[in-house]
Amino acid sequence: MMGKIGIIGGGNMANVLIKGMESLGIKDIFVSEPREVRRHYLKQHHGIQTTDSNKEIVSSCSIIILAVKPQDMKAVLDEIGGSVTEEKTVVSIAAGVTLSYLSSRLKTKKIIRVMPNTPALVREGMTVISMREHFSDIDIPVVKKIFMTIGQLLVLPEEHMDAVTALSGSGPAFFALFIEAMTDSGIKMGLEEKDALTLAVQTAIGTSQLLSSGMSPSAIREMVTSPGGATAAGLRVFEKKKFKDTVMSAVKAAKNRSEELGKVS
Repeated sequence: MMGKIGIIGGGNMANVLIKGMESLGIKDIFVSEPREVRRHYLKQHHGIQTTDSNKEIVSSCSIIILAVKPQDMKAVLDEIGGSVTEEKTVVSIAAGVTLSYLSSRLKTKKIIRVMPNTPALVREGMTVISMREHFSDIDIPVVKKIFMTIGQLLVLPEEHMDAVTALSGSGPAFFALFIEAMTDSGIKMGLEEKDALTLAVQTAIGTSQLLSSGMSPSAIREMVTSPGGATAAGLRVFEKKKFKDTVMSAVKAAKNRSEELGKVS
């Protein structure tokens, strides 16, 4: 029988996880949140139990999701570390906080590191989870099901987490920058901002759907490009400006920074 699921931190990601759990029929949810207005919101909208005590979550729940910011993780672990017993399963969604760091601060070895991304807020996220190789527990399928409600899920070794952070964690900002540039181009060519944004966003959505259907990026590019046509003219500028190299350099910089931040934890 599944025990109560607790979430420490009642922010936006916690809210979407609660919605996901509700879609699975999970009702025994307990959230700790320091802000009274946020506790009231969660209780009113979801009918769940809330508290301002993190230790109460630990004592009451079998699965504990740490939905706090990386900079707040040390303080939370200092508070609850002595109370987390070995039968508890702890799930961290804080970017850059490693399994070894969490293991050094908690008595349990049942620790799962999760990296969701911002589109999870609209349940179109990309989530990657990592855990110790020897970790085998009945709670793992439950955790997987919860995060599958907010998008797609991959299980990867932790050694890939910095690359994951660069691609899917930072990726939404990179795509948003491209959409912003496309929109600005439309405005400069005389379109209204809302029309330019609609054109850029829907084009991105449609292209992503083609990719999801199994078409490769190169196949789509070739399908759209006619010799001597408008698309070919635009692509030549991208090639001249070394667009691919720029993107790859940006992703590498994000990975390097993720590695640096991970050394702190």
